[in-house]
Amino acid sequence: MEWYVAAFYLIGGLLFCMFIGVPVAVAFITINVVGAFLFMGGLVGIDQLITNSTTAVTSFALVPVPLFILMGALLFHTGLAARVFDALDKCFGSIKGRLAYLTVAGGTLFATLSGSSIANTALLGTTLLPDMLKRGYKKHMIMGPILATGGLAMIIPPSSLAVLFGSLARIDVGALLIAGLIPGVLLALLFIVTIAWQIYADPDAAPGYAADRATAKEILRAVTVDVLPMGLVVFAVIGMILLGWATPSESAAFGTFAVLILALLKNVLTIEAIRASLMESLKVSGMMLVIILGSTTFSQIMAFSGASSGLIGFAKSLDLNPYALIALMFLIVLILGMFMDQLSIMMLTIPIFMPLIILNGFDPVWFGVVMLLGLELSLATPPFGLLLFVMLSVSPPGTTLGEIARAAAPFILCTLLLVTIVTIFPEIALWLPSLIRN
Repeated sequence: MEWYVAAFYLIGGLLFCMFIGVPVAVAFITINVVGAFLFMGGLVGIDQLITNSTTAVTSFALVPVPLFILMGALLFHTGLAARVFDALDKCFGSIKGRLAYLTVAGGTLFATLSGSSIANTALLGTTLLPDMLKRGYKKHMIMGPILATGGLAMIIPPSSLAVLFGSLARIDVGALLIAGLIPGVLLALLFIVTIAWQIYADPDAAPGYAADRATAKEILRAVTVDVLPMGLVVFAVIGMILLGWATPSESAAFGTFAVLILALLKNVLTIEAIRASLMESLKVSGMMLVIILGSTTFSQIMAFSGASSGLIGFAKSLDLNPYALIALMFLIVLILGMFMDQLSIMMLTIPIFMPLIILNGFDPVWFGVVMLLGLELSLATPPFGLLLFVMLSVSPPGTTLGEIARAAAPFILCTLLLVTIVTIFPEIALWLPSLIRN
């Protein structure tokens, strides 16, 4: 069978299943069984498929994923994250548009603690949106910053998706986690500049109002009690990797332990919070592992059928400039983001993209950062960007998906600008990983 016929059966069949509403995990497993039967010798191929799938989900490199999810869930359900926002709110006083700025500041900090874009967006929406509506903020000044900052958890460590990307692409997970730190902070600064420009262009978008100005003593107490202790969690997750004291798996465990200690010291660690956090982590982690099981074996069938090597050969025959190839890959991720979730996109593209990246001499860690930025951007890509629906679920009645997409547009441009900067100056992403290597 020609490689393009095999590719059509496998990729086309997978996309068709998703198009008609088959769950992602079921779609992968269905196509895998059919592919193994066609390309790997019938029932013998299915037996091999089962053996390979067991190996796919028992990788030690995947240990940080459920731990990072649990860490974010504990921060949310114990109320520690909400305390951080309350403390930061005292620091901003009555500055015009302070809740929009608070969204970026608090969301960036929570992104370094949670590792989940969905949790980050949901927290920002439920915590800040009602107050912003009450204060008279225009909808785009509410939804835009929340959507944009929610996606930062995709790139700022700890990122569950970065762990999965590193594991599946067979690159250094610790280096990839740390590589996203500087680009993530730069992106947050671009968001702040965008908010300032929007307020300058339309002063009524974020009306000023009299706020109870906290005293210096109250601000100091709030920061000391509720914000600075979170530095323990940040150090446990990021600092220990940077210093070479822990692997990503160990730092994820230390980070979760640090959250438990802080919750215990603040007397907010209840049985209900633990139960809710464990259930949420179990559901999300289970979903991820089933998709990984299906997608890993899918890439093996792609290779066995000759579709992977055929696609790589076809890409080489186009004789594209290496950076044009990167742009094409980025565009593919954005287009897929209109119809698929980020985990599925990653699973579908990694087996095809990574050999081309190595072939063209790009640094895999740098490409991982670019891909994560693309995946973060695709979260807000209409019509099916996942964060659009998360935002819609917490928005006031009558809000349309179109309004949310328009609110996200200026912040999408910020991400595109950052991708351009990181492409021109790859040292922005690679400087911290080089420190670890040295």
